[in-house]
Amino acid sequence: MIDVKVLSENPDTFRASQRARGADESLIDAILAADTARRESIASFEALRAQQNAFSKRVGAAKGEEKQALLAEVKDLARNVKEAQAASDAAAETYTKLQRSIPNLILDGVPSGGEDDFTVVKHVGTPRDFAAEGFEPRDHLELGELLGAIDMERGAKVSGSRFYFLKGIGARLEIALMNMALDQAVQNGFIPMITPTLVRPETMQGTGFDVEHDDEIYKLERDDLYLVGTSEVALAGYHANEILDLSDGPTRYAGWSSCYRREAGSAGKDTRGIIRVHQFNKLEMFVYCSPEQSEAEHAKLLAWEEEMLAKVELPYRVIDTAAGDLGMSAARKFDCEAWVPTQDAYRELTSTSNCTTFQARRLNIREREIGADGKPGKTRAVSTLNGTLATTRWIVAILEHHQNADGSVNVPVALRPYLGGMEVLPLL
Repeated sequence: MIDVKVLSENPDTFRASQRARGADESLIDAILAADTARRESIASFEALRAQQNAFSKRVGAAKGEEKQALLAEVKDLARNVKEAQAASDAAAETYTKLQRSIPNLILDGVPSGGEDDFTVVKHVGTPRDFAAEGFEPRDHLELGELLGAIDMERGAKVSGSRFYFLKGIGARLEIALMNMALDQAVQNGFIPMITPTLVRPETMQGTGFDVEHDDEIYKLERDDLYLVGTSEVALAGYHANEILDLSDGPTRYAGWSSCYRREAGSAGKDTRGIIRVHQFNKLEMFVYCSPEQSEAEHAKLLAWEEEMLAKVELPYRVIDTAAGDLGMSAARKFDCEAWVPTQDAYRELTSTSNCTTFQARRLNIREREIGADGKPGKTRAVSTLNGTLATTRWIVAILEHHQNADGSVNVPVALRPYLGGMEVLPLL
């Protein structure tokens, strides 16, 4: 959540952030008013309670009629204190609700607008010209069926629409991709983690997801638990209510997990194949660092994502996501989108977000500042960042880009050691 002290000192900056997101600017004035009301109600309650304590001492020392008179006043005062406490609690609840409703302050340079208002940072690689090669490319599902790699029909039979089986070389391809990503992460100092896929409401909310209104989230009503759509959630909650030692630099985790999304808002979109499905696997990078390091760390996460895309030899572009498409927690997000030949379009394969101190404030994750004299000082919220290093959707772009005229698929050189040296995925 946002730092209201910073907001009160820079309200116009937060109004501009809301405006860029297409969000409600009036929330800024509402939370400033709520903060004032909260402070005033606390002061009123504490003044009455102090008065009550003073009266209690007088009652204890008084006798006879004086004591009876004081007792009557104390009774009225106790009622006033109770009412003041209720008012203070209500003001605090309103303040907290508003504080949690305001999205993160965007960083300088983030494009304004919605989903289609992104800025293209760069293009890398060139899409294949299949017409020049003399054949029409097959889509990933047709290729997957020819290879015996993807079975959507039985996925739907077992679990319903948007479910699938990866089998044979399809299963091996995903495991190979995830293992290559994990090796890269470990080589760059990430700690491997296999994370829970069910989390408590406070963990989901703390990460910035709206459990009450987000239709994309699966909930287990009986257990009051939520299925995660990314291991970011579990990794963000991992250090909740802790003080971290970041004196040696950022702490980096690589979370491997299955992920679940209802795709409630995607009716009729990407119904063919495994582009938009309810369950998939993902390796997610997650970083805790000091606030001053967050932008440099964000650049590193993007570079590691691009390194993976280079290894699988895919043409892609990097976009700077517009403010209105950032989501609650992100202050800035870069997406890497690979070219999918049969869709004649770039599709997202990775994203990396700088959430600054937003998630850490909600989850109470801090570090202790070290003064100029080398002595520990007060605590402050840390920054958190996340980025995708590999996921099931990558199979779509790999199959389509590296296909041959007969339906076989060439294996990218860097991936071959993870498939026992296999150079071509053969037809079934």
